[in-house]
Amino acid sequence: MLRGYGVSTATNGAGERRGSLCSPRGRHAVLAKIGGRAVNTVSVGRRPAGEDYNRELGRLFPERDGVLSRILWRSGREVGFNRLGDVDTMRRDVYIQGSPDLVPMGQLGSIGCICMRNADIVELFEEVFPGMPVDIVG
Repeated sequence: MLRGYGVSTATNGAGERRGSLCSPRGRHAVLAKIGGRAVNTVSVGRRPAGEDYNRELGRLFPERDGVLSRILWRSGREVGFNRLGDVDTMRRDVYIQGSPDLVPMGQLGSIGCICMRNADIVELFEEVFPGMPVDIVG
């Protein structure tokens, strides 16, 4: 089934290098599905942080890159481009993730992750499986 979603990608644009804060491109696979939590559950290090996102939390911690609801952790499949060494997507901890609903989609704004509306990531989460190919172009 083909679907389209609005997303937000890295403020720094596309790129594969560790430390670039860019969104890695190319052929990937879903490494793991992390979630099944309540919508707006905040994650840190792929684990629940014990908080639910709300506007007040966003106001208190504006520097946070909100990882909410669900995480699709991906692994590059192209050695030297997005896998292994200084370009390894998995080791960079950049995800396809839920984000605060106030985050504008269709604009650059993350620190490398592909951010989606919570409702969209929850829907997508149910459709994908570990090992499923994911191609990131742009």
